[in-house]
Amino acid sequence: MPESSAHLRAWLRRFSPAGDAMSLLVCLPHAGGSASFFFPLARALAPEVDVLAVQYPGRQDRHHEPSIDNLPELADRITDAVRLVDDRPLALFGHSMGALLAYEVALRLAADGLPAPSRLFVSGRRAPSRYRDDRFHLSSDGDVLAHLRRLGGPGSTALDDPEIRAMALPLIRNDYRAVETYRHDPSAVLDCPVTVLTGDRDALVSPEEAHAWAGHTTGPTDVVTLPGGHFYLADQNEQVVALLRRRLAAVTAQQTPRLR
Repeated sequence: MPESSAHLRAWLRRFSPAGDAMSLLVCLPHAGGSASFFFPLARALAPEVDVLAVQYPGRQDRHHEPSIDNLPELADRITDAVRLVDDRPLALFGHSMGALLAYEVALRLAADGLPAPSRLFVSGRRAPSRYRDDRFHLSSDGDVLAHLRRLGGPGSTALDDPEIRAMALPLIRNDYRAVETYRHDPSAVLDCPVTVLTGDRDALVSPEEAHAWAGHTTGPTDVVTLPGGHFYLADQNEQVVALLRRRLAAVTAQQTPRLR
């Protein structure tokens, strides 16, 4: 297998192939998350949208690989894979940590001279310019577990099992380190449309922090608030799917193929 094909297969998962779709949506999961988090979204958007989900190293079928605790390095590796996908109009969707990664991937694609994503969807994450003094990667296991239970994410109850907890906590702590030590480049600005999605009870994203994404692009920005907490999209799947379908349908006809 050519090296480029192997890299693509390592990083991207296609759960519901939609080769005839007019656009691609690359999805990036949250801290501690995996590509399968986006299986329901991929199934719901097919065949209109071809969804590719990023699989970070250290989880599921990549459990044997060392995880990466540096967000810019992780963004570099993901961008290397995204460059290899075909030339249909490309959009990015990231949730929580994945939102920061999607933003950094979009910046790297622009730096390579590739067209901007047709749209950047950032979910459950404050703007890169808005920092909090979070240090969960340095906290005790008990504090990390309490934080995860407050967020109520998928699989959080599984952490009650000691064996699962022993496997999951180092990976979660790794991802938190990547996010909490990340600092954006103030001179780097996108030129694509940005849609910000947030839950109305998400303690990790205030309205001001969500609207601050507008300062990271010269394109239009809209903020959509849905009922729920940090993982609102698990309960609001139909609304999220409908929004993505509308936004992507509106821009697909205006896009030209990406050139490599």
